[in-house]
Order: sequence, then structure tokens, then C-alpha cells
Amino acid sequence: MKSIFFFLTACVVMALAVWAYRQNYETQATLREVKELRAEIADLRERAGVLRAEWAYLNRPERLADLADMNFDTLGLLPFRPEHFGRIDGIPYPIEKVEDVMAREGME
Repeated sequence: MKSIFFFLTACVVMALAVWAYRQNYETQATLREVKELRAEIADLRERAGVLRAEWAYLNRPERLADLADMNFDTLGLLPFRPEHFGRIDGIPYPIEKVEDVMAREGME
């Protein structure tokens, strides 16, 4: 009886050793993947920062004004001035009666 107990104990210990061995390698693989993903994230953040800086550089108002002047014949763009904007109270909104709206939407 003792030998069966020792044999079963040895089998359980070996099974646990194999499980621990596999877990160790899975953990190492996951840690490597996390390290690679963090490096990729850092690279993408750096690239995004460079793209934001380039976008800001290309959208400088004086550069855009020069481009609009150079391409005036083709595009016909003019700079914005305060006269180009209207007032909100100058917009004519249609006034509908509440009953008409409710009848149209089927709410009675």
C-alpha cells in the first residue's frame, strides 16, 4: 500500500512539475509580447507627436495665406473678415404651430 501511495505521489509531483514548466514558458512568452507591445506603443506615440508637429507646421496661418494667394486664380479663396459673418438673429427660421408638428408626427 505504501508503494502505491509513493508512486501516486511521485506521479502527482511530476504532473505538477510539467504544469509549472509550461506555465513558466507561457509567462515568459507573454512577458516578451508585453515588452514588444510597449515598445510599439512608444514608437507610435513618438510618430503621432511628430505628425502633430508636422500638421501644426503645415497649417501655419501665414503659410496658408501664401498658398491661397499663389492659387487665387484656381481656387478664388479670400481671407475671412468680420463682414463675412452674420448674426444669429438674422437667420430666418420657419415658425410652425405646435399642433401642426404633432399632427405631422402622429402625436395627438
